Amino acid sequence: QVQLVESGGGLVQPGGSLRLSCLASGFTFGNFAMSWYRQVPGNERELVAAISSGAAWRITYADSVKGRFTISRDNGKNTVYLQMNSLNAGDTAVYYCNKGTFYIGEDYRPTDSWGQGTQVTVSS
Repeated sequence: QVQLVESGGGLVQPGGSLRLSCLASGFTFGNFAMSWYRQVPGNERELVAAISSGAAWRITYADSVKGRFTISRDNGKNTVYLQMNSLNAGDTAVYYCNKGTFYIGEDYRPTDSWGQGTQVTVSS
């Protein structure tokens, strides 16, 4: 079955950096787009970044993280990453990875496959 296991969260000071990882199994990783979402209690889960499958990656970011976060993937390791720099309190959330589709001309579409999440807390 599909498994997505996030890691790399923690407590970081404002301005600091973290790198999240999501190890995937149970499906052909290279055939699927991958993404990172985040959720704060009481709010809906929001898309942070997505990366397409295939040789020429298409990438999208939420406006709030553009220029600070970078999504990447290593198909040989079945892993998607989220490098987060210049973190601020507004980035505090539980971060989840997701497998989905991200076809040309379309927005990223998530599936029901979610990891357990990793907590990111930005605080001094």
